[in-house]
Amino acid sequence: MNEYLSMWFGVEPASLTLAQESTEVHRSLLQYVAQGGPIGMIIIAISLVAIGMIGAQLFRIRRDRLAPPELGEDLRSLLAGGEIQSAIQRCESEESTSYLSRVVGSGLVRASRSAFGMLELRSSVDEIGQLEVDRLYRLTDGIGLIASVAPMLGLLGTVVGMVGAFDTITLSDGPARPDALAGSISQALITTVLGLVVAIPSTAMYTYLRNRIDHLTTEIDEQIEELIAPLEAAEGSDSNSTSTQGTPRA
Repeated sequence: MNEYLSMWFGVEPASLTLAQESTEVHRSLLQYVAQGGPIGMIIIAISLVAIGMIGAQLFRIRRDRLAPPELGEDLRSLLAGGEIQSAIQRCESEESTSYLSRVVGSGLVRASRSAFGMLELRSSVDEIGQLEVDRLYRLTDGIGLIASVAPMLGLLGTVVGMVGAFDTITLSDGPARPDALAGSISQALITTVLGLVVAIPSTAMYTYLRNRIDHLTTEIDEQIEELIAPLEAAEGSDSNSTSTQGTPRA
């Protein structure tokens, strides 16, 4: 076959053999990553951290975990009957730890200790709910931070690789050989790729998780309003009856 090619195209058999061998050289993914150098290793490390954070948030941000159905039913029956202390104990039990239990339990404790009683319940629940939403955002913000840092590290690797390439050109006697420049240029491109590979899915998951937090907490806040409505109605009726009894007759 080589003889026919050399006859028709004027290519020597040895050259064809070298070309065939060069096309058959393949590098593994780990070899490509290793060419990224220390900066590439840092990007890989933060990508593992991002994967852990995303997995933890996907496990935490679920409706059944933020507001267990059995807890909601128990609080509904207890608060409808005015059993505030029992509802507080139910929220403070270790197996009931959730967004719903922390918001309702802390709100009931704060309102029961206030001079205004249950009239302060709604404001307490709103304030504590915002604090709990911030807690859910905190780990998600770490994912957003990695999404911002990863491409910057990739750019840093690009700059370092190009500096190395120019140093090779400067220190070489005469024209620089392509194989002497290949290592630095490869590092520059690989770190850029690694940074983008980490940043793109991290940005997508960051946006998805924040939207999921907003959606679920809004639904649970509506459920909390339904749970505390009987207490507010009872407190309002007591206040009206008290003011009516205190008004002197004409």
